Amino acid sequence: MSLTPSNMIALGTLAPEFTLPDTVTGKDVALNQLKGGKATVVMFLSNHCPYVQHVNSELVRLAKEYVSQGVAFIAISSNDIKSYPDDSPEKMKETALRLKYPFPYLYDEKQKVAKDYDAACTPDFYVFNGNRRLVYRGQLDDSRPGNKIPLTGKDIRQALDSIIAGREVSPYQRPSIGCNIKWKHTMHDL
Repeated sequence: MSLTPSNMIALGTLAPEFTLPDTVTGKDVALNQLKGGKATVVMFLSNHCPYVQHVNSELVRLAKEYVSQGVAFIAISSNDIKSYPDDSPEKMKETALRLKYPFPYLYDEKQKVAKDYDAACTPDFYVFNGNRRLVYRGQLDDSRPGNKIPLTGKDIRQALDSIIAGREVSPYQRPSIGCNIKWKHTMHDL
């Protein structure tokens, strides 16, 4: 595991479109089908990363609170499953069901979506407004495994509360930190 921060792409970026398989339903779904009316939170996660394991409970709580307010949550795993079999679609489905994810958990086998979003780590978070424009990218909150700071989701909550209230999202945003995305390394893998 290599501790890696978010790349912090430019605010205002249009959410790249994608169609990926949902590991729970087995159906292909597109961003256009899943996006929220007010906001869409795209999260790059992985099963084996201790940083994701640390925040999972807060992600479930956050999604349950905000989905009724027009916010959609979408989780994506883009890791190389040959090197990290714990991140396979079958294991993703097990994780989603065990943790009762109230959002789809999509598998990005070709890693194209992670590249399109310039995702760097897990967890990595992107919040888009109703027009699919990026208004927040960065950390969930200040909590990390072992730092004894409670999970609150405050950074993403502040962004979502601003969007829902029709206010500008603060441009002061701190990168997420977590495990690096496990990229495929050979042309054969792609």
